Amino acid sequence: MRRSLYCILSGLLMFGTVACSSLMDGSNEISVRESRNPGPDAGKSKYAASIRIAGYADERKAGDARKIGVAKVRVMGLSGSEIRLDRDASAVVADSIRKQLDDAGFPMLGREDQSAMFELSGAIKELSYDVKERDFVSISVDSTLKEIATGKVVWSGEVVQKSDRFAGVSGNNKEDIANYLHKELGVVAGKTAEAVSSVLMATRPDLFNLTPGTKAIPGVEVFVAPNGQGSAAPDTAMLNPMHEAPGTLVVRTEPARAKVYLDGVYFGLSPLNIESAAGIRVVEVKLKGYKRASEKVAVRTGALTELEFQLEK
Repeated sequence: MRRSLYCILSGLLMFGTVACSSLMDGSNEISVRESRNPGPDAGKSKYAASIRIAGYADERKAGDARKIGVAKVRVMGLSGSEIRLDRDASAVVADSIRKQLDDAGFPMLGREDQSAMFELSGAIKELSYDVKERDFVSISVDSTLKEIATGKVVWSGEVVQKSDRFAGVSGNNKEDIANYLHKELGVVAGKTAEAVSSVLMATRPDLFNLTPGTKAIPGVEVFVAPNGQGSAAPDTAMLNPMHEAPGTLVVRTEPARAKVYLDGVYFGLSPLNIESAAGIRVVEVKLKGYKRASEKVAVRTGALTELEFQLEK
C-alpha cells in the first residue's frame, strides 16, 4: 500500500515537473515572428510599385537593442524581471512593416536590390512592454518613403500606438506577451502600410492602374471614374485644383531627423522635400534635446527654395 502511494506521488511529482518545464524555459526572451503565409486579407496580385526596406534605426534610450520592458509581477516562462526580444527590436519592427506591405500588394525586394522603385526607412522612437497590474504597450515608429531614382521623399510620418490590457486572474505567460506585442506591432505596421499605399495611389496612379482620386476597394468594381478608368497619366487639374505648379521647399537640419512643420502642419523628418503652393510659409523644426527653430520663407511657383537650420541645445 505504501509502495503504491509512493509510486502515485512520484508520478504526480514527475507530471508537475514536466508541466512546469514546458512553461519555464530558463529565458526572459520572447519571440515575435511573422508568418510566411499571406494574411487573410492579402490580395492575390501585386502592384508595380516595388519597395525595399533599408532598415529601422533603434533610437530608444534603453541602451539595449533587445530589452523592451520590465515585469513587476510574476510571468510564467520568464526567468527574470526583464522582458527582452530574442533579436534586435529594429529587425522585429522592419519584419512587421514588410509583412503588412507585402499583404497590401507591394512587391517587397531585398535591402540592396537596385530594381526597387521606392525605399522605406525609419526609426524606432519607442517600443516598450511593461507588466504591472495591467500590461502596458507603447510604440512610436517614424518612417520615410523615398523614390530611389530621384531621391525625393514621397512620404514621411510617425505612427504612435499605446494600449493596455488586463491579463486576467490567471496572469501572464511568455506566449501571451509575445502575442499581444505582435498584435500591437501589427497595428503600427498596418497604419504605415495604409499611409504608403494611399500616397502612392494618389501620386502615382499609373503604378496601380488607377486614375487620380480613386483607390481600389475590395468588392467594388468601378464603372465610371475621372479621366476614364485605367488612364496612366495623372490628371493635374485634379491633383492641383489651383492649376498652378507648386514650388518645392527643401528643409535640412543639423542634426538631422528633426520634425518639420509647415504652417503648423507636420510633414515629416528632415532632410525633407515639400511641395507647397507659392506664398509666404512658416517653417518650424523640433528635435528632442534642442531648442525649437522657425523661419518665414517665400516659396515661388515652380522654383526650388532651400532652408537650413543649425539647431541649438
